[in-house]
Amino acid sequence: MVKLNKIYTRTGDDGTTGLVDGSRRAKHDARMAAIGEVDEVNSAIGLAALVVPADAGAELTRIQNDLFDLGADLATPGSDFEPGEMTLRVVPGQVDWLEHAIDARNAALPPLTSFILPGGSEAAARVHLARAIARRAERAAVALAAQEPVNPSALAYLNRLSDYLFVLARALNAGRDPLWVPGASR
Repeated sequence: MVKLNKIYTRTGDDGTTGLVDGSRRAKHDARMAAIGEVDEVNSAIGLAALVVPADAGAELTRIQNDLFDLGADLATPGSDFEPGEMTLRVVPGQVDWLEHAIDARNAALPPLTSFILPGGSEAAARVHLARAIARRAERAAVALAAQEPVNPSALAYLNRLSDYLFVLARALNAGRDPLWVPGASR
């Protein structure tokens, strides 16, 4: 259980922040950028959850919890990706859950015949925004993985997350997605 009595510590005033293993990194470090992007997508999902139906809201709340796990995973450097008593890691089961959620929602949707514009309903627009931020979080995590080890399940989770959000946005538009019209403004 987390207990925070004091919100500021002043330890980051030097431009660094602490990781789970006690090491410190510059706030502009690739690991910190990835953690920040995950935090941003989590916040965008929270905003979307305010206007979606209850079933989608429950799924988004689960995803928000998973994203906290993912942030803790990214905040734990090293190459041992097995969860432990003091080490939180994203596990394949979390990725599997997203895949099942994608398949369940996608099964009720008509096939795509065009690219769609991110919008439609307010709920879908908020989910599309979260999807775009999830893609940025994935790019940041992949950039980190090019420099040092990153849990493959964390990377897979971020990849599936943008797919889930895309399918959820389509479901929220109930088959009335705004379609891209190539060259429409010529």
